[in-house]
Amino acid sequence: MFPYKDELPTLRTPVVTVALIALNVMAWILVQGAGSDPALPQSVCTLGVIPGRLFGHIPVGAAIRLGPGVSCEAGTLPAWATLLTSMFMHGGWMHLIGNMLFLWVFGNNIEDSTGRFRFVVFYLACGLAAALAQAIADPGSRIPMVGASGAISGVMGAYIVLHPRARVHMLVFLGIWITTIAVPAYLMLAYWFILQLLGGLPGVGKELGGTAFPAHVGGFVAGVVLIMLFRNRRLLDLHPHRSSVRW
Repeated sequence: MFPYKDELPTLRTPVVTVALIALNVMAWILVQGAGSDPALPQSVCTLGVIPGRLFGHIPVGAAIRLGPGVSCEAGTLPAWATLLTSMFMHGGWMHLIGNMLFLWVFGNNIEDSTGRFRFVVFYLACGLAAALAQAIADPGSRIPMVGASGAISGVMGAYIVLHPRARVHMLVFLGIWITTIAVPAYLMLAYWFILQLLGGLPGVGKELGGTAFPAHVGGFVAGVVLIMLFRNRRLLDLHPHRSSVRW
């Protein structure tokens, strides 16, 4: 199932959400060479979060293996700075497109419910929490983590708190058939979160490839908690489809 829109209108133009999408796309094209070699692997190694380097287990310039026959050197950028830069790097076109679609579907309404400046801080805080969760889960890992999905997971966590009954439209793939359904956000997001928890279990996530499940879980939980601090009560009261939750 893949969400492509919701039925929750916004009160203002989502300037920050659009800007974040633009920054991610620009980073993909200008820094990562739109997925070309050697820009892509080098950007992943130098700007991605490498847990072993973050915790001092891997020296600067150490060889990082990205896959069979693909390796590069860890960059000289301070390890703590990669917690931020990794949020704007991606591993492929589908990785980028999927993340940006999720950000657009859920981000505009959270920006609408927090205000623009608060949303910037909230988004980055969730991204940092997600990256730290991934690093703590495997502190000696040499595998770089990149992508906006940790921060976007935080946005999704905020959405389930603020707008649980908003209807989300999704594409459903049934073999060769594709159909659409609309369900309350709490059902879609709870289902997604359970998949991330299951994916993080030993032996399960290994079968699902290189998805950063701990980062998704950490970002989502951070979003659920932090939105209680970053929500703007005045903006929520103005919203025509305000959550039924009483603050």
